[in-house]
Amino acid sequence: MTERKPFRFRGIGLRTRESLYGYGFVFLWIIGFVVFTMVPLVQTFFFSLNQVTVTATGIDLRPVQWDNYSRALVTDPTFVGLLIEYVIETLVSVPIAIIFSLIIALFLNLNFKFKGFFRTIFFLPVVITSGPVIQELTAQGATSVPGVANMGAITEFLSTLPSYLSNPVEYLLTSFILILWFSGVQILIYLSSLQKIDKSVYEAASIDGASAWESFWKITLPSLSTTTIINAAYTIITLSHFSENKVIKYIYSQTYAVQGGIGYSSAMSFLYFFVLLLLLAVTFLVLSPRREQRR
Repeated sequence: MTERKPFRFRGIGLRTRESLYGYGFVFLWIIGFVVFTMVPLVQTFFFSLNQVTVTATGIDLRPVQWDNYSRALVTDPTFVGLLIEYVIETLVSVPIAIIFSLIIALFLNLNFKFKGFFRTIFFLPVVITSGPVIQELTAQGATSVPGVANMGAITEFLSTLPSYLSNPVEYLLTSFILILWFSGVQILIYLSSLQKIDKSVYEAASIDGASAWESFWKITLPSLSTTTIINAAYTIITLSHFSENKVIKYIYSQTYAVQGGIGYSSAMSFLYFFVLLLLLAVTFLVLSPRREQRR
């Protein structure tokens, strides 16, 4: 019997074959993205330019152009206020989640007993923070420190701050535990990046007289610059589609409201999506490593 040879592309270069193999692996994902993401996005944008009415015979569309967008930004103070609150809360939450994740990852990267157990403990909130579970925990107050914002000293301190500072500080005090709950995946990403740093670099720095603190600032942090951008983007996206997000709840409540509708909710969804993209762009610009100009 003749041995079967594996299928190969004849007359095609190695680089082209590797590209074809790669496209073959992602082809199903591309189909899924087009069918389940791109098509609904286009349809949602089309709805946002119309007054959508659901009737017994189907869906009636009346073109209103950009009226839904102007209504959301000009005549709906609730939506604008929720957007501003979302931006402030995200800007407060992301640095805390990133710093906490890095500290825990540095701790878990050390050699000690029961290291795998502690990794499981810090990743466990990611598993249990599904929609129904997190809703019940939030309703019972398990995601916040009870009574912190109502303490006399804290209340007096918040009253001395301007509104644009008091709101973020109050959110930080009441939602600190919830912010830390969203750090499980970031810890694993940081941990995998720390394990890829060559140990000989630290040994060479130690021989040259560098302290552990100097090695952290000169070796560890620069090596994790790309990882920090990935974790920041992941944190923003996770907080943005969180089931208890106030903006998402408001958009959902307006979907079949008398004064709202599918068209108006679609317009608010795209405005929310634009703000999310803007936050991601700002994060990339702030955290991207700067190249020193050559003299």
